Amino acid sequence: MAKDYQTILFEKKNTVASIILNRPASYNAFTEEMNKDIIDALKLASKDEEVRSIVITGEGKAFCAGEDLAGVDEDTDHGTFLRTRYHPMMKAIKQTPKPIVAAVNGIAAGAGMSLALGADFRLVKPESKFVSAFMNIGLIPDSGFLYILPRLIGYAKALEVAVLGKPITGTEAYQIGLATELIENADWETGVDAFAQTLSSLPTKSFSLIKRNMMDGMHLPFDEMLEKEAQAQRIAGKTTDHQEGLQAFKEKRKPRFSGN
Repeated sequence: MAKDYQTILFEKKNTVASIILNRPASYNAFTEEMNKDIIDALKLASKDEEVRSIVITGEGKAFCAGEDLAGVDEDTDHGTFLRTRYHPMMKAIKQTPKPIVAAVNGIAAGAGMSLALGADFRLVKPESKFVSAFMNIGLIPDSGFLYILPRLIGYAKALEVAVLGKPITGTEAYQIGLATELIENADWETGVDAFAQTLSSLPTKSFSLIKRNMMDGMHLPFDEMLEKEAQAQRIAGKTTDHQEGLQAFKEKRKPRFSGN
C-alpha cells in the first residue's frame, strides 16, 4: 500500500490510514499536485480492505493555509479553477465510504477550512484556528464551504463566519459544535490515534450507509428519506457485522466488528 507522493505523506498503521499534507514551509497550502495527491490517496485507502478509518492532518504548525496564491493572478478564471481543482477533491471526500477525520493541528484557512469541513469529524487543539479568509481577497467561501458550514453550526453563525472572517479557535469550534473533540497539546497524537481507532472498531459498512444518507436527509422529502432508510437498512442487515452485533447482544459481550 505504500506510495510516494510529492506533496503529501501517506502512512498506514494497523487499520488507520493517514494523509499528511506535507508543504510545511508554505503552511501546507494547496497546489494542483496536492489536490490530485489527496484524491489518489483517498482512493488508495478506500480500496485497502485493512483500512477502516482515514486521518487527514498537516505537517508542521499548520493544517492547511488554503490555496497557494502564487498560482493565482488577475487572469485566473475562478469558476474553472474550482471545477478542475477543488470540486473533484471535495467530491472524493464525500464519496469515500470510510470515516474521514480532519486532525486540525494548526490553522485551517480558506480552502483549508473547507477541507476540514468536508471531513466527517474534526479534532482540534485549543489553539487550532479556522479562518474563512475569502472575503479578505474579495471572493466567496468555496469548495463546499457554503453548503456544509450552515449544516454544521446553523445559518446565522455560518453567515457570521463567512462574512466577518473572525478566526475561530479550537476551543470555540468545540463549543459551537464545529469540532468533535478538543484535545490538549500533550495528548494530541494519542488522542487522534484513539479516536481513529475507535472509528475503525465500528461497523464500517453501516458507517458508509449513514454517511451516504444523512446529508440527503437535509433536503429530501420525509417520505422519500424513509424509503432510502429502508433500502439502506436492508443492505446493513445482510452484513457480517450485523450478525456479529446480534450474537454479541445475545451473549452479553462486546461485539468484534470486522468491517464486512
